[in-house]
Amino acid sequence: MPHLPASLTDRLAQEAARGDMNIDLPVYTQAGRPPHAPVLLGSGSLGARLGFFGRDPGRNEVLHGEPFIGKGGQLIRDGLYRAAHGCDAPDIEAAIKVGTRVFWVNTVPYKPVGNKAWSVPIKRRFLPMIAELLVDHWVGCDLITLGNVAFDWFGLADPVLKPALADFWSRDDRYSASLEVTLRGKRFRLHPLPHPSPLNATWFPRFPGLLDDRLAALGWTGD
Repeated sequence: MPHLPASLTDRLAQEAARGDMNIDLPVYTQAGRPPHAPVLLGSGSLGARLGFFGRDPGRNEVLHGEPFIGKGGQLIRDGLYRAAHGCDAPDIEAAIKVGTRVFWVNTVPYKPVGNKAWSVPIKRRFLPMIAELLVDHWVGCDLITLGNVAFDWFGLADPVLKPALADFWSRDDRYSASLEVTLRGKRFRLHPLPHPSPLNATWFPRFPGLLDDRLAALGWTGD
């Protein structure tokens, strides 16, 4: 687990413990994990130049204590493995290992009941801690956002960015073009992709190819 200040993880846990969130408690019980413990970086790297920004963890993420390890996350990890080794990850151990070379983060690091997206007020509550993680603790600036929720998070963080984000999202080439934004003095390059959910019938089959193209354009080969 990458070293993070206890103050950051404690603030996340305190916010989750307020008792007005629809956290999927049975899954945490099954995993033997406290429901207020965030599924944060897992084995990812704060020193990585490339990051992935998603919506929230799912069942497998809670069970493993590792972000982006479910069906959609496996698509991402397979893409990373292909970029580094030329084939899909042969097993979960290899998938986790390749994930140590990138940075992982979600808008809210807790699993909601029914995997329904957290409300805007809930995302706002966790926004200061997630922004601190992105700006102050992660060294990179290239961020692959997954779906509109993660992309639009930057508009929640700074409303000044909303018009540029909306204009970009309306483009036909949004999954191949990139957008530069500045948040709290740090410049980020956003590289949007669709949310890699099997329920996303339009984009799920195309996701691996889009990810391969993104990683190739960024020159990521596992470094």
